[in-house]
Formats: sequence, structure tokens, C-alpha cells
Amino acid sequence: MERREKRILIVDDEPMITDSLKQNLVEEGFTVDTAATGAEAIELFDGSAPHLVLCDLQLPDTDGMSVLKHVKDANPSTEVIVITGYGTVKGAVEATKAGAFYFVEKPFDFEQILPLIEKAMERRELVAETENMRRQLSTRTEYFNIIGASKPMQTIYETIEAVAKSDANVLIVGESGTGKELIANAIHYNSLRAKKPFQKVNCAALPKELVESELFGHTKGAFTGAHADKDGIVQHAAGGSLLLDEIAEMPVELQPKLLRVLQERSYRKVGSERTYPADFRLISSTNRPPADAIRDGALRDDLFYRISTITIHVPPLRERAEDIQILTEHFFKLYARKYARPINGVSQAAYGRLFAHDFPGNVRELQNVLERAVLLAKGTKIEPVDLPFDNGAAPAAASPQTAAWEVPPNMTLEEMEKIVIEKTLQRTGGNKQAAANMLGIYRPRLYSKIRKYKIESGSSATA
Repeated sequence: MERREKRILIVDDEPMITDSLKQNLVEEGFTVDTAATGAEAIELFDGSAPHLVLCDLQLPDTDGMSVLKHVKDANPSTEVIVITGYGTVKGAVEATKAGAFYFVEKPFDFEQILPLIEKAMERRELVAETENMRRQLSTRTEYFNIIGASKPMQTIYETIEAVAKSDANVLIVGESGTGKELIANAIHYNSLRAKKPFQKVNCAALPKELVESELFGHTKGAFTGAHADKDGIVQHAAGGSLLLDEIAEMPVELQPKLLRVLQERSYRKVGSERTYPADFRLISSTNRPPADAIRDGALRDDLFYRISTITIHVPPLRERAEDIQILTEHFFKLYARKYARPINGVSQAAYGRLFAHDFPGNVRELQNVLERAVLLAKGTKIEPVDLPFDNGAAPAAASPQTAAWEVPPNMTLEEMEKIVIEKTLQRTGGNKQAAANMLGIYRPRLYSKIRKYKIESGSSATA
């Protein structure tokens, strides 16, 4: 175990114990501080933030439980090993219930306590790594080229992290333009198959009669035009991953064959009786709700159950409006740099128009809007007139839903955020949980913003 820069605080009023422990631990490579009272221990802890505290329950000015409580309140990741004297074992048990890692009774040998110290340090490192990963995910605005900081996107990042290393089949469900392919890329390139091929098939783009041949290959003479043997995409994906985009558009008569391949892990080329091994991780996507596709007979339910071991729902952009600013900044910088355009940014009025738009084409539409705006902008900033929404004018014939999101020009981002929250509460009839879900934030955060902006959510508001 690596012990460099691992700091330990020993709290005991018996110098023989503190001196002996300190000498042995320093020889093991630890940095050690000692304290004889609870007050001194708390002062040292607050000043040095040790990784581990060894604390006697019986101290001259207080008991070790007070020190333990202070440590756990100040830094829950710091581990505490309680040292007990005769007759205080019951107190030590209470200390472990209060968060202590373990306890050791006096007298003890160093060889007895060293393994406990090592295990406590290992647990602290594991907890710290886990918290660090969670903190990175919870504040991440970009993940494998996916842009977004809203709660729904953080959930997607966490799901990718959790499932990527497995071979579980993944179904990605979301409207066109929400970034389903980017999520599929993140799964593959974060998996154990990352160095192997990643093949992609758009089931809606292939002629119906050629889908089976494209997937599994064919032999010479299998059908008119089959002049030679051909390997299919499944063969090209060997050892890697296969993305079946718009799987609900796959011919229904081919779906049982795909199901059999997934069950038996083998396939046949069109026109051949020979079987070949199928070694790929399946990722599927669809812009249709699976329940609708199954109801309409476009997707077999037995295939759906096989391909949806893990289902990732990608929200439309209108349900994660707080990501519009992050995405706008990303695409603006991307295209301003690409086309070498001397533009300084996006005006507040233009942001207002972007927030007012429902983006039926989702992120792909926003990306196209920003590329066009960067190319055509005449000033030093992108203005409403540069956006393809009725030349920047308010949409006269807009739907009530779109009109409700219209934001006046020359407003600060905080003022626009207040309007977004107000309009979202109107759309949900005052239901704060539904509004929080649409905005992609936790309900307590929504409450905080309602208080901050003094928003009246109406008498119909519900929690």
C-alpha cells in the first residue's frame, strides 16, 4: 500500500502510547501528529485534515465521541479508529455505530493495529475515488462529445459509465436530433470492445429486400445481382459493437432472425446453410416510443425485450432548456473558429429568441441554427435577425405553446431564467415536480430559484 503523504492524527493522553505509535507509523512512511486532549485534537484536525484519526475514548477534557462527531461532521471521508481501555468496549461499539471504522482495546501491539490502519486507509481512498467520480459526473458539461449539464444528461452519463464495460444490449430512445448516435459512440468507446470495430446500420435507409444481406452477408447466386460472396456487417463487427439505428423500421419478417442471432450467437449468410459465430455487442436506437411501435406491429415484443436490457431515454431539448446556453456557446465557438468569423458572442436578445423556440429538431436543429448564424451574422454578435425564426421577429402565427415562451429582447440571463421557470410552471399547471423534471433540475433547486426570483406559482401549484 502506498503511504506517502498519508497523515494520521493520534489522540491519547498517555505519552507512552502516542510516542510509540508515532515512531512506528513514521517508520512505515506516515506523517503523524499527536494530541493529548480533545480540544487540541480538534484544532489539529481542522488545521491539517488528516486521512485517519486514532482516538482514545477517555480524554482529560472530553470524551472521544465528541472528537469522532467533529471529525465526521467536518469531513465524513476521514476514517476514525477508536482506542478503548478496560470497561469501555460498550462505548467503542457505540462509536462504530456513530461512524468509527473499528476499535482496538488497550493494551495492543503495533502489529495488531497496523492492518486496521491499512484497511481504513484503503476504504477512505475508495470512498474518495467514488465521490470524486460522482462529483465529476455531476458537474460535467461534456462527456464523450455529448454536451449538457442538466440533471437528465447527468443521469445518462452515469448510466453509460455503469453499463459500458458490460456486454448488455442497450436501447436508446429519443426524438430525432437528440444525440442518440453520440450516446452509442460513448458506450462503445468506453467499453472493453473500444479497440474493435464499431459498425452502424440505419434500418430505415436500406431497401427492405437488402437489409438481411447487408446484415448477414450472402453467397454468390443467392439472389439476382449476387455475383460474389459478401460478408455482412455482423461479420465486420466481430469483436466490437453493432448499432442498429431506427430498429423499429427493420422489416418485421427479419426481426425473428435477428432475435435468433442474439439468442444463439450465430448466423447464416443469405443462401448458405453454414453457421458463423456472432461476436458483437448490440446497441439499438429508435425515435419512436417502443410501446407505440409494438402496438402498431412495427416492432416484435420478444425482440424488444431482448434488445432493451438497458434502456436510455434521451429527453428532447425542450425538456432540458437549461442546456440551451451551454450548447449555444459550444456550437458558436466551434463554427466561429471553423469559419474564422470575427464574432464576439451571442446577444442577450438572441438568447431570448433561442429560449423561446421549441426546437422540434432538438440539438441537431440548434447546431444548424448556430452554424447558419455564424456564417450570416453582419455584426460583432449574433442577433435575433441572424436566427431563422421569422427573421428574428416574434412568431405571429406561433402555437400557443411557442408563444408562451416568447422572451423580450435586452434581458439578462437571470431575467430569462426567471421567465423560463415561470412559463414552465404555467405549462405544468403549477406542478413543481413536473416543472423540475422538464427543467432537468432537482425539486429543491427549483424551490430555491422560485424564492430567489420571488415567483408566484399560482394557487393551483402542487408539490
